[in-house]
Amino acid sequence: MKKYKVKIEPEALADIQEITDWYNEAQAGLGKRLQETAIKHINSLNKDPRLFAIRYNEIRCIVIKKFPYMVHFYINDANHTVEVLAVISTDRNPKLWEEKAVKKA
Repeated sequence: MKKYKVKIEPEALADIQEITDWYNEAQAGLGKRLQETAIKHINSLNKDPRLFAIRYNEIRCIVIKKFPYMVHFYINDANHTVEVLAVISTDRNPKLWEEKAVKKA
């Protein structure tokens, strides 16, 4: 099976950086752990991104283990790419997830 190319949109990188900064403020080193975990999960999407269910508007999500965040992504079959659109807290209203990710799609 051909692997997918994973593309992280600038907005998603900004989400990760913002979350990393917040966790580092709360506890030294915790932000780095979150960042490493998020990137590991994102990189795993190159194998079989269809393992994750569609949540809304063709957007799929993967939960970042041990942290209350989900990576929102879209599979672009035309160029065999996974496009990471956002990293959003699971505590947020799901409508906000849609609004943020749909703007990026």
